[in-house]
Amino acid sequence: MITINEAYVDSLALNAAAVKNGRDLVKKNKITKRCRTEDKTLLFGDCQGSGKEPYRCSVDYLKPESPVYRCTCPSRQFPCKHILGLLYASAAGQTFSVEAIPQEIAEKRDKADKREEKKKEAIGVGSDEAAVPKRKTNKAALAKKINAQLEGVELLDKLIRQLVQNGVAGIDSKVLKMMDDQAKQLGNFYVPGLQNELRELILLIKENKDSESLYTEAMDQLTYLHALLRKSRDYLTSRKQNPELAMDSESGLEESIGHAWQLSELRDYGRVQAHVELAQLAFRSNLYAARSEYVDEGLWMDLSSGSLYVTRHYRPVKAAKYMKEEDSVFDIVKASELFIYPGELNPRVRWDDGPLRSMQAEDLERIHSYSRSSFTEVIKLVKNQLKNPLSDKHPVVLLRYSEIVVGEDDSYGLLDAQGKQIVLQDTAYLAHATTHLLPLLTPELAANQAMLVLFEHELSSGRLIAQPLSLVTKREIIRFIY
Repeated sequence: MITINEAYVDSLALNAAAVKNGRDLVKKNKITKRCRTEDKTLLFGDCQGSGKEPYRCSVDYLKPESPVYRCTCPSRQFPCKHILGLLYASAAGQTFSVEAIPQEIAEKRDKADKREEKKKEAIGVGSDEAAVPKRKTNKAALAKKINAQLEGVELLDKLIRQLVQNGVAGIDSKVLKMMDDQAKQLGNFYVPGLQNELRELILLIKENKDSESLYTEAMDQLTYLHALLRKSRDYLTSRKQNPELAMDSESGLEESIGHAWQLSELRDYGRVQAHVELAQLAFRSNLYAARSEYVDEGLWMDLSSGSLYVTRHYRPVKAAKYMKEEDSVFDIVKASELFIYPGELNPRVRWDDGPLRSMQAEDLERIHSYSRSSFTEVIKLVKNQLKNPLSDKHPVVLLRYSEIVVGEDDSYGLLDAQGKQIVLQDTAYLAHATTHLLPLLTPELAANQAMLVLFEHELSSGRLIAQPLSLVTKREIIRFIY
């Protein structure tokens, strides 16, 4: 059973207003009925609202790592203030009478169990053939979708060629209006990934940077779009010609076009691992303007392999106030099943059931042991990834360094045991400075430790730079972003 205290309840609230409203319900004695089951897996009660009848609210801890919130109120925020009020009442030590589980909640639990069983049967859990796709392809629907996607590819390709021929300097307000219209039009062709990349280009041009940096970054985005369109056309054409052809489950091409991978699909293609322990090394939340979404991004290490993964939680700007923002995690996550999306050095992952345990000293030692000690090999690895125009342009690596050095121009660098140096510098991608924190490190931390860094190919200078994200020792993780 989860320990319910005020800090825990605060962490569940979507915003500060929800915290205040939930606490006020307790102060004003609006929680008129407080109950729990004998096994303490369910809290339920009544909360007096503005209507004649009280709202019935409950928190179901049958699966402690993923509690289920229920309330009869019309709020779109979950957990709503009535659920928070019930939890704050528990945290305050108020008396909860022991009662049998309400019939309606017992029925909902039964339905959830049946859905889970059907889901397991449908995806073949426990079968030796779990990695073999089991769904029959609807050839007619697939052909219709691919034809629409190819139309979208040709539409965008025509626009990109026109922009390249006329030059970036020829993009005026009229051309920008036309680009905006085509970006909206692409929404009809099942290619949201391509649509977002066009919006990235539009936003870049609208930022009105100085001409030199604008041309450099705009041409880089145009080059990426050209390569993505060429790869997309070839891939979609091959799938159109052979509907039985398996999806590309190795690279990120499907997602770049706009496919949203389902967990069942990842399971079908064998992209799932059982019983994986993960440690979060860094976390950040930022606005993805092209998608009009906030992105909560965590960087994680698999304690059994040292692989570095990324999680991304998307919150549409228009609905952000109804969705809880993800947060930093300082414990170890025990994922019963880890789903790994197609990708390269830092593939995206997801899990459903992930109870926590405290991080131990041996966990920190293991994380530190996975750091890469040869910068020559790391630079080769990163450059090989960056050579692919469709690869992730900002790979993350845990580096083991012998020393942090300061140059005559007050620039910073990491040295490995062989004297190979990697430049430390804030990247344009993160838009969040961290290198200014390096002078605060003690002499002990400035030598013979490990640092999690994000790489970027700096377009203006052509240099490969790395931005510090976290510092890892055998005793602690010091986050520069969290």
